[in-house]
Amino acid sequence: MHTTHQTLLGYATRGVGILFCLTNPMMALADGNAVDKIYHPYVDALEQELEWRAIYQDDQPDQPDHRQLYRFSYGRAFGDRWFGELYLTGDKADNDSFSLAAYEVEAKWQLTEQGEYWADWGILFELEKQAKENIWEFSTGILAEKEWGRWSGTANIIISQEWGSDIEDEIESSAGLQTRYRLSRWIEPALELYVNEQTVALGPALMGNIQTGVRRSLHWEAGLLFGMNDKSANNTLRVLIEYEF
Repeated sequence: MHTTHQTLLGYATRGVGILFCLTNPMMALADGNAVDKIYHPYVDALEQELEWRAIYQDDQPDQPDHRQLYRFSYGRAFGDRWFGELYLTGDKADNDSFSLAAYEVEAKWQLTEQGEYWADWGILFELEKQAKENIWEFSTGILAEKEWGRWSGTANIIISQEWGSDIEDEIESSAGLQTRYRLSRWIEPALELYVNEQTVALGPALMGNIQTGVRRSLHWEAGLLFGMNDKSANNTLRVLIEYEF
């Protein structure tokens, strides 16, 4: 098993280098707002969760004004290495009513034990189908996390392939980075950076956990990201609530 992990870690390390090159803004083909969620590479073998996410963005060129994106999901672990999740995504803009936008299936694979190597590693897989158009998207990416005392750094580097009769086939890439300080169980301040071709967004975030019972907790996150170039939304607010049981 140890040899298998070393092999997987070698692939993961090489993959990070390749994916990092692909996420360089001069090479990436991604569109839209990159701000979403930072994924951590860990799986709790007994965990189930309900998740609600909301993204509010203001004044992004070539995008509807005051766009709102909502995601609701149910997820559960399959053993101590895999976590699966089903999503429904809806959106709304100033001139449009709320509507169902997409369906998504997601899987996370924890590659290494926490603290086993200099960083902890995982892989994310996502398959999404637009609700009203023949547009599909498959994404895969590397999840990495490193701890230094109370500090923690997390990187998500994602490559996506879009196809279907209602879109020109293309490859997209994005990156999300987070530095977090574990002030207490209830509150953790963080700094986040999201990058793709049209978005470079940087800003603060707060998150924490509220214990609600035995193996039951409420995890919350809120971040305000500011656009750093003329293609980004001026401001993006992201909110996440997870009930873990």
